[in-house]
Amino acid sequence: MSAVMQASIQMELSEPASALLKPDMTAQMAVQALVGAGQIQDALKLLARLLPKRYAVAWLCQCARDQPLNPEDKAGASLAEKWVREPNESNRRAAYEFATAGGYKSAGAWVAAAAGWSGGSLAPASQETPVPPPDHLTACAAVAAINMLAALVIEKFEVRRAGFIEPAMNLLNAGGASAGGQ
Repeated sequence: MSAVMQASIQMELSEPASALLKPDMTAQMAVQALVGAGQIQDALKLLARLLPKRYAVAWLCQCARDQPLNPEDKAGASLAEKWVREPNESNRRAAYEFATAGGYKSAGAWVAAAAGWSGGSLAPASQETPVPPPDHLTACAAVAAINMLAALVIEKFEVRRAGFIEPAMNLLNAGGASAGGQ
């Protein structure tokens, strides 16, 4: 099964969006087809899943950088950016714990969650038995973060959400369609 088709299933794309996808499509073609058909939410889901995890988090950080963020959102984005620069367990755990402590209620918490859910364990640090996150969880957090960032200017939500896709397409071209690998 192609990376595009596998990602579309994992991210539970809508029936109309799924009908637009063909097994021989490249990642770029698939996302562009969804954007062209006005299926922006599904395009975001597919794009977030097809990007390598580190690229997906870097994309969120790039989008957040240009927004009027409150201190909590800035803190979450900063932790995610630290993980992008140094993708080690300590930085991942810090982002995960920030998102958890914030109850996933802010854009910054979701940006941090994308980094926090990129690997490692979701169990408390004191627990010996690891609980690895499902492989598509970073993509799910990325979609939530993009929607929250777009909603910072609610009257321009749709335009902003669609606008966030373009910088990620450049990352998709650079990273290839690895279906969310590191």
